[in-house]
Amino acid sequence: MKRPVALLLSLSALGAMPALAQASRYGLMGPGSDSGSQYSEEEAAPWKELEIEPPAFPRPENLREFYVSAIASNTFLIDASTLAVGSDGVVRYVLAVRTAGGAENISFEGMRCSDMSWKLYATGSRDGRWSKARISEWRAIENKLLNRHHAALSRDYFCPNGNPILSPDEGRNALRLGKHPDTK
Repeated sequence: MKRPVALLLSLSALGAMPALAQASRYGLMGPGSDSGSQYSEEEAAPWKELEIEPPAFPRPENLREFYVSAIASNTFLIDASTLAVGSDGVVRYVLAVRTAGGAENISFEGMRCSDMSWKLYATGSRDGRWSKARISEWRAIENKLLNRHHAALSRDYFCPNGNPILSPDEGRNALRLGKHPDTK
């Protein structure tokens, strides 16, 4: 069944997703395609997540703090050396959360900008080892009042305007600047 790209445009206009940008960015529209082109669902392969292993455990010198909100009581950091963008469109990173009391939680996570979701792959222990997450499923990113770090990461750093960063360097630059340059 062929669907016109105009449908993608209408979905994008409705705010359902940045459809045309995603279609173009991930090759759902052929070379030289324009808004009048059509593509077949059979041509667009279903999304498949990559099999991945946790990266090296974070080192303090690689941690980059990022802003979450004025009322956040925790400190949130990304290990910039672990930032990766998979061929599956998932932005993966190691997150460190430090509480006001001095506790630190380390996690290896992924973020899908296409549907604004995140996934926990593994948690870190004090001895520098990873433990596979018992529940590892995609969850919607919620813009909560407290601990809204996934919302901040997606909106301000890794998914500017709903599109995933294209490279780890682009994400590291956003962390360095305190916000992705394309974020509105």
